[in-house]
Amino acid sequence: MLGPKISDWEQKRKEWMDRNPGFPNQIPGGKPKILLVTGSQPNPCDNPIGDHYLLKTTKNKIDYCRLHGIDIVHNMAHLDRELAGYWAKLPLIRRLMLSHPEVEWIWWMDSDALFTDMAFELPMSKYEGYNLVIHGYPDLLFDQHSWIALNTGSFLLRNCQWTLNLLDAWAPMGPKGPVRDEAGRILTANLKGRPAFEADDQSALIYLLLSQKDEWGDKVFIENSYYLHGFWAGLVDNYEEMMEKHHPGLGDERWPFVTHFVGCKPCGSYGDYPVERCISSMERAFNFADNQVLGMYGFAHSGLSSPKIKRIRNETSTPLEVKENLNLQSRITS
Repeated sequence: MLGPKISDWEQKRKEWMDRNPGFPNQIPGGKPKILLVTGSQPNPCDNPIGDHYLLKTTKNKIDYCRLHGIDIVHNMAHLDRELAGYWAKLPLIRRLMLSHPEVEWIWWMDSDALFTDMAFELPMSKYEGYNLVIHGYPDLLFDQHSWIALNTGSFLLRNCQWTLNLLDAWAPMGPKGPVRDEAGRILTANLKGRPAFEADDQSALIYLLLSQKDEWGDKVFIENSYYLHGFWAGLVDNYEEMMEKHHPGLGDERWPFVTHFVGCKPCGSYGDYPVERCISSMERAFNFADNQVLGMYGFAHSGLSSPKIKRIRNETSTPLEVKENLNLQSRITS
């Protein structure tokens, strides 16, 4: 269990909102209030340059949230020692749900994921009636039982009783040691293509949705019309072509919303890909996104592999008109 059993969260949350009308669960424009949550380890990285890139990924998330009226929490503490590693997000999400009843959605994003479309906005009206929004492919999930059918590097959970129940059902495979090891064997036996290793949160969620589809399935929105999660290896080398042919605000393969560095461990001493390749690719992704922010102020990076910047627009006596034009351009989606 992640904590004491809660069965009346809807009522408690409503009562709190009634007592505290100064904390609306919407922001101007009628959009639901979202809290983006990310985190990193409490200790310095094994690879010193990893700390620099953690700072860049955090800066990237702050920029996106500032532009879109989203609150952000960066956590560096293990709230539950038994649920460390992949699983650390679960107790953190639960704690934030209960501590922020004014927030309608909790949005988890891994530290190694970057926003690369700073103009794209989540189509929240699309998710009415759903409580979990996650990138994936229904055929890989329900037909092939693939262990990569979904990706838990970036997903949204509604602040409601259903989500508390899901977290309670999800967490039991997570305690480190024999429980996590045995759960890993179950997951490998039941999910196609999964290597033999201890239970991870992504595989556990897939297994839960397959084995208890009637319990959870009708409240899960599997999203693939845009890149809530975009695998970096197929994207970072194509940024120049995207810049030539397309524009921000699309969110899909033409201009990916999120570029996620799955398999890269710039903070650690191991990874599935060479550290040099990961670092150079993260630099390109950061600068690709940062250009969209710097462009508002008349600057851009001299190249996607360079931290240096250059002026692309002289000072103007009408900066608000420039901003309005940039905002208008960024909202063109076709």
